[in-house]
Amino acid sequence: MEEWQEDIKQWIEDGSLRQATLSQLRRKDEHIPAKTIIRPIELKGSKHIQFEYHFQTKVTHENVPHAEAYSRVMEWLQQHYRQALFKTSHADAQLLISKKGKAAMLLKSATAKAEADSLSHNRQKQRVVQEGELVPFLIELGIMTKDGQVIAKKQDKFRQINRFLEMVTDVLPNLPADREIKIVDFGCGKSYLTFALYHLLAVKQNRQISVVGLDLKQDVIAFCTELARKLGYEKLHFQVGDIAQYEDQTAVDMVVTLHACDTATDAALVKAIDWGASVILSVPCCQHELFRQVANDDLKPLLSHGLLKERFSALATDAVRAQLLDVLGYKTQLLEFIDPEHTPKNMLIRAVRGAAADTKRKWDEYTAFRDLLSLSPYLEHALKDHLSRVTEAVK
Repeated sequence: MEEWQEDIKQWIEDGSLRQATLSQLRRKDEHIPAKTIIRPIELKGSKHIQFEYHFQTKVTHENVPHAEAYSRVMEWLQQHYRQALFKTSHADAQLLISKKGKAAMLLKSATAKAEADSLSHNRQKQRVVQEGELVPFLIELGIMTKDGQVIAKKQDKFRQINRFLEMVTDVLPNLPADREIKIVDFGCGKSYLTFALYHLLAVKQNRQISVVGLDLKQDVIAFCTELARKLGYEKLHFQVGDIAQYEDQTAVDMVVTLHACDTATDAALVKAIDWGASVILSVPCCQHELFRQVANDDLKPLLSHGLLKERFSALATDAVRAQLLDVLGYKTQLLEFIDPEHTPKNMLIRAVRGAAADTKRKWDEYTAFRDLLSLSPYLEHALKDHLSRVTEAVK
């Protein structure tokens, strides 16, 4: 066994391997992945190495028992690839294999790596999806080139996708780990974030999930359906339909609603609460309802100006939504979805279901706020039965 082979074997066996990327095919072959990413995982208490195979139009996964992983890595390297990058807990190493099969391992110590990073003023931000990583759905949606570079005009969308995935990652502990996760995306549109969510959970994390995207536009749904088929996303489905009329599910774990207009956002929140969803992610849009209602003589200096009233009404709408979710036992946060310079619609409501706390105080705060502004929100009326149960229980 050559020294470079001994190194790889040791990294796998002692658990110091964090990730490896095998690339540069010896010969073009559509049946061989252009790139294979390797990382350690644990399945049901047992160590495995996950092989993530990147083909031109799809990504597949194979979880190999730890004891068999070294042989599999050697097979791929000796038969198909000419280079590999190994990231370990103490160093990075690059393996180069010549056309004649001679191999050389170039080690880069952790100290040298840290120094290089500190000198780089343009160090790449650690994102969930990295630039340079071939992501088939981003390529198909015109955000990334075929060599993994983000198109300049799509940098804002790329940042938005990563910000969304960061927010999803934070709430993953609140989703079931022992069964299929059911997700519904209301008003999915062209589904950049729906595909991103599926890529994160099903492709990168190998979780069992089922995702439904719903939208009123038939042409958009047809496009998304064909793309999901092309990518091999078997558990991602799209349907034409209205949020308020959707009755195909009886229980859902996560509800996503991005830029559903006006009370369509509220209709989605009602569905989520009816289903007992563990996680709700909502980016509201076009909050017109309370603009027609809000009134308070003491606030005339603010409410007499249409622009100020519009902005105030939008903030009041999201405050109503967040407070009612809190009353019903959710821990709710209002987060900046993406920098305001990229889009004015940058508020995300993230709600995680938990044990109800201070329900009476939260309800009293809500009713005081509602009455102060002379409001009669759609969401309160739509949640009447839920609210009656919790408020009666704390009287």
